[in-house]
Amino acid sequence: QLQPVESGGGLVRPGGSLRLSCGASEFTLNYYHIQWFRQAPGKEREGVSCISSSGARTMYADSVKGRFTISRDNAKNTVYLQMNSVKPEDTAVYYCAAFEYGLGCSQSALVSGAGIAYWGKGTSVTVSS
Repeated sequence: QLQPVESGGGLVRPGGSLRLSCGASEFTLNYYHIQWFRQAPGKEREGVSCISSSGARTMYADSVKGRFTISRDNAKNTVYLQMNSVKPEDTAVYYCAAFEYGLGCSQSALVSGAGIAYWGKGTSVTVSS
């Protein structure tokens, strides 16, 4: 089973920064559009950000726009989510997911997750003083 692997979660103070990474040992992420999701305790899953396979196109949820930056280094087979100016409401488990080959980022997919084929197990982020 192809599965992305997240890392980089932890405890961070409000206003601080954290960088999440998404890699894969069993397949090449380079061919896939990648999306980050998050799910806070007691809340529904939320699409956070998406990046095309080339990295040329990115999308963000309004809740993180201007604070989070998605990027990728295809030479390292890794996608990143740079989280700046974090808030307590950013506390959640963050998941990296890959679209089905040939499908990609869109506003509707950012919301619904339609087209996602491969999910990571998540990394936990806690924003607290």
